[in-house]
Amino acid sequence: MTEVSSAEGLSRPAGGSPARNDRAGNAILHGLGSWIPSWGLIATKFLELRKRRGLLVAIVVLTMALPVLVLGLRLIFHAVDPKTYGPAGSPSIFSGLVNAMSEFGFIAAATLGAAAGTTDLTDGMFRHLVVTGRSRLALYLARIPSGLAIVLTLVGVAFAMVCLVTSYAGTPQPTTIAINSGSVPAGLDQAQLETWLVNHPQQEAAVFQCSPGQSGPCTTAAVDPAFVEQHSAAIYSSYTADELAQENPAVNEMVKIGLWLELVIVVAFLVGLGLGSLLGQRTVATILMIALEIIVTPILARVTIPYFLNGQRLVVGIALDQLRPAGLGAAGAGGQGPGPGPGRVLFGGRGVLGIPPMPTWAMIAVIVGWIVGWSVIGAWRMMTRDA
Repeated sequence: MTEVSSAEGLSRPAGGSPARNDRAGNAILHGLGSWIPSWGLIATKFLELRKRRGLLVAIVVLTMALPVLVLGLRLIFHAVDPKTYGPAGSPSIFSGLVNAMSEFGFIAAATLGAAAGTTDLTDGMFRHLVVTGRSRLALYLARIPSGLAIVLTLVGVAFAMVCLVTSYAGTPQPTTIAINSGSVPAGLDQAQLETWLVNHPQQEAAVFQCSPGQSGPCTTAAVDPAFVEQHSAAIYSSYTADELAQENPAVNEMVKIGLWLELVIVVAFLVGLGLGSLLGQRTVATILMIALEIIVTPILARVTIPYFLNGQRLVVGIALDQLRPAGLGAAGAGGQGPGPGPGRVLFGGRGVLGIPPMPTWAMIAVIVGWIVGWSVIGAWRMMTRDA
């Protein structure tokens, strides 16, 4: 008998055993076989992650504890004794906190991703989810919005707090920029800087005066317009770096920094999710991601290995460091710090690399490749894993 009634056809297609037909019919009826995760499935995965209180506490500590502690103490100290303790916000504090947030946020996102990729296995629920007829691809994809909703929200709140304190409880914007022992008006472009230095010979001599550890153009003799013109590009690079270090970031620069920070979090979560799904073990995946962030990437970003430069550039942390916005790559207050790296300018990014930068297209390809590659690997492993 191959024909069935219309009412029965929704739950029992013709042919096959009754039990199998019931499962197939119910899967079609409820959309369980679709590779697109339903809202209910996403909400369920979100609830599973949120109920892991130990993991959630660790994520909150990694993402929010540092800015809350540092800015909170600075606000209290300034309120109690403003003469001794300066304002809570400053360019150096902003840059230092956001750079630290990117490091801790990467680890937090990777840890959450590894947990999201293995939660069903560790809880013994993977087999039960598979036999319901749900698409394995949908099970994997549902983890992405549920996990990102947690970690992006926490990082976004922490970053917004840093921006607010820097803007409303920070140091006043300077009108001049200190370069060596000279003082130059803020907001000049390269041509204006060159003209100003030529018209102010005393400040010109102070700007180009040699200082210990200075790597840019300097001289101990009197300078002339020809010397200024010859080295205008180099001195302007130093000028912009000092300007970024001494001025509070503008709103558009904060937006760029926030977008870059969220990109770091997204990359870390997706790579951690794919690696966790591939290995099936949260601990091993988390350790590997931490080693990548605090050991492998810093070494490869600062030391050029002969005949392996292109291999170094394939690490996603190298590409993200090259994309790091200029406001985070500038030297610290008073001209201290590593200064902006040689990274190519893209959306305000100047990089903090100690190795030759890669082309912009290669940088984008590395970031996209890690996102797509690990997502495909993680989904493939979940779709082929024995239930």
